[in-house]
Amino acid sequence: MKNFEPGGMRLALRETGYFVKNALSSVFSWDFLTVFVPLLAVWELLPRWGVVPRTLVPPLSTVAVTFWELLTREHLLVHIGHSMGKFFLGLGIAVATAIPIGILMGWNLAIRRRVLPLFQLLAPVPPPAWVPITIILFGIGLPMQTFLIFLGAFYPILFNTYQAVKDTEPRYLASARVFGASELTLILHVYIWNALGAIIMSVKTGVAMGLVMLVIAEMYGGRTGLGYMLVEAKDFFRIPVMVVCMAVLGIIGWFLIEVLKFLELRLSVWKVGR
Repeated sequence: MKNFEPGGMRLALRETGYFVKNALSSVFSWDFLTVFVPLLAVWELLPRWGVVPRTLVPPLSTVAVTFWELLTREHLLVHIGHSMGKFFLGLGIAVATAIPIGILMGWNLAIRRRVLPLFQLLAPVPPPAWVPITIILFGIGLPMQTFLIFLGAFYPILFNTYQAVKDTEPRYLASARVFGASELTLILHVYIWNALGAIIMSVKTGVAMGLVMLVIAEMYGGRTGLGYMLVEAKDFFRIPVMVVCMAVLGIIGWFLIEVLKFLELRLSVWKVGR
């Protein structure tokens, strides 16, 4: 154990370093900064010069001060924690159900014919349209919010997983069968690994849709979370608070996408760059 711990620590530190480098390389690249920094300057200067009304477009410095006040006085971190707890619960349920169902539909024609039409009928219903009936069924609280987040993430993950498994290269399957691979072996070692890049991509889409439904769910129920802060700021016309909440949601979404990109780079390296 003593010999293992330093090696494991070094590996964790090295992987963390790779992640930070990959995540920040695009944000702090010269090409991006030449666009981003001038936009921040325009954001600060136009309201101060009176080109746009400051009551509707607060300067960047005002938003920064508001962020600090929310962080130190209005428990912003608590609201973020509550939102992320709901989000990961709904997203986790979506991943745990959509990926296996998508794999089974892509693998087996009989399952596909029985199950796929049902999802094709339900998927076109916009997730926000489920809000009224969800409130009736679950009330206003965590079950309702979790279900809406799950619903937003479920279908993108399901259909992308299904399509990726269905489009597995037949030569891979034929080669595995020549060596006596069973159907379970094909699923675990051919279908899933061939579709892994697309599955991770589908989770990225699920993250984006899940965040949308998180905000909608918290606007309709609960007294905590970023969605609740947004709707409360709207009611009291606190535009800087609204901008801070939007920025925090954007940063959270960016971070989660970067984590998934890093997993894709590590787990399906043969797909990256195609």
